[in-house]
Amino acid sequence: MESRGMAGGAREVLTLQLGHFAGFVGAHWWNQQDAALREPTDTQEPPGELCPDVLFRAGRTLHGQETYTPRLILMDLKGSLSSLKQESGLYRDKQLDAAIAWQGKLTTHKEELHPKNPYLQDLLSVEGVLSSDGLWRVKSISNGKGLTPLTTAATPEPLVPTEGSIRVWSDFLRVHLHPRSICMIHKYNHDGEAGRLEAFGQGESVLKEPRYLEELEDRLHFYVEECDYLQGFQILCDLHDGFSGVGAKAAELLRDEYSGRGIITWGLLPGPYALGQEPQKNIYRLLNTAFGLVHLSAHSSLVCPLSLGGSLGLRPEPPVNFPHLRYDATLPFHCSAILATALDTITVPYRLYSSPLPMVHLADMLNFSGKKVVTAGASIPFPLGPSQSLPDTLMQLGGATPWTPLSACGDPSGTHCFAQSVVLRGLDKACHTSQLIPGTPLPSLLHACTTGEEVLAQYLQQQQPRARSSSHLLLTPCKVVPPYPCLFSSSLSQQGLVLDNPPTGAGESIPVLGALCSSSSLNRTLGDLAKELTKLNLRRWASFMDAGVEQDDLGELLQELCSLAQCYQHGDSLMD
Repeated sequence: MESRGMAGGAREVLTLQLGHFAGFVGAHWWNQQDAALREPTDTQEPPGELCPDVLFRAGRTLHGQETYTPRLILMDLKGSLSSLKQESGLYRDKQLDAAIAWQGKLTTHKEELHPKNPYLQDLLSVEGVLSSDGLWRVKSISNGKGLTPLTTAATPEPLVPTEGSIRVWSDFLRVHLHPRSICMIHKYNHDGEAGRLEAFGQGESVLKEPRYLEELEDRLHFYVEECDYLQGFQILCDLHDGFSGVGAKAAELLRDEYSGRGIITWGLLPGPYALGQEPQKNIYRLLNTAFGLVHLSAHSSLVCPLSLGGSLGLRPEPPVNFPHLRYDATLPFHCSAILATALDTITVPYRLYSSPLPMVHLADMLNFSGKKVVTAGASIPFPLGPSQSLPDTLMQLGGATPWTPLSACGDPSGTHCFAQSVVLRGLDKACHTSQLIPGTPLPSLLHACTTGEEVLAQYLQQQQPRARSSSHLLLTPCKVVPPYPCLFSSSLSQQGLVLDNPPTGAGESIPVLGALCSSSSLNRTLGDLAKELTKLNLRRWASFMDAGVEQDDLGELLQELCSLAQCYQHGDSLMD
């Protein structure tokens, strides 16, 4: 395949997806990337704002079929893959894997049979045919970008999975994975009460075992060695269970083997936590989250907790509210869709075709003075009315934080931002600046700006005058086509605009505002986490300690948490 994007090719990113909730977020994330690839070439949307080669790899099967698959390594537990289980991909027999895998050995995992989701059965029938020689042939069509996403917009749309039919993330993943992507941990079970990966120490010990360590290293080398300009790694990692330990060891391995590359970790927490009946799970969540944040921040360039819960602590807080979303916070399918949409926006800077901000530079801008942990927020969708301009909408927001917090750090009002990276995407160019008739008195300074970029930068400067700010404005919206759940209120148009008299039917794309922020709210959040841990009677939770964590480790953890919290005291110098 020819190189595209920057002179010399894309700056590639390798994604690690660790844990089952990470699988849910990842499935939505890859579906959204796939939906963007399928976009017909005759649309009004501008080509080439985002470079898909950053996340995807081109390949060729033994039969000459071009493929385009995520540059991805995922780890999950025995029994977690359902329909994806047997041949490490969405493929039905070994012959098909032989056709798709163009090099390297295959690992076949035999598991108990799960009923195949009818959505995946339909997806397979749409995307391929069984030829006379008994091989599964993938239908191909060019999407105008020189790519073959292995699906075609000309074929009928597959069934949309019902929410009741979704047990695991593979039930709604519509992207083909390379056979080297899936790495199963057979030592622990996904279902049932026995053999669970519950504690940080258990997760760490997984990657101390030669068979799992070698399998991960083998896959890392496979993907990394074919990259021309690897900028780094993004880790999607469950924080609430033993995968926090897997993530910590994986980040340590990446830092040791690939020094100088960016490592951005997204620590994922399903929520909310109404776990009064299950105190052990709640205590383990607290311990895993604390150990995960401390160890991941030591080995990553940047760590961002992502959750729709209101708090990281033991006391359950209500889930966050989005004015134009109706979601069920108890459904991982819903929560992960919202977090994936936020991720698809806040990761834009290092995925741009033109003038990307490399992962290392993004991290450096946000993590100065030891501030390795950042918070995220998003406005989903960004609330622009059909007759409004961007200055009108921002002025209406007043002094309120324009995004919903997504890092379980409580209400951000009154907190100080040290540095921020903000992305606004999906607004028509005609809306970027004021449309007032010349001579009309200007309602605000924002209405005097001549470009949308200037409007956004000026607004952020007004909101947080002492913060380091980076902002990006894109025309490309975020795709929310099925199997993305129907979360949007009836007040939205097909383009995600807020309407007074809405039509019926769901839209296919939405404007989104996303932000990463080094915030003083982390001083309170991390400090409170340390306080809650000091109150624990660890003799009651000996099983957590037995899983590989020493008493001294807990003392070190508390010190590290307090040191990390102090980095975010309001009044710190903004300069290095």
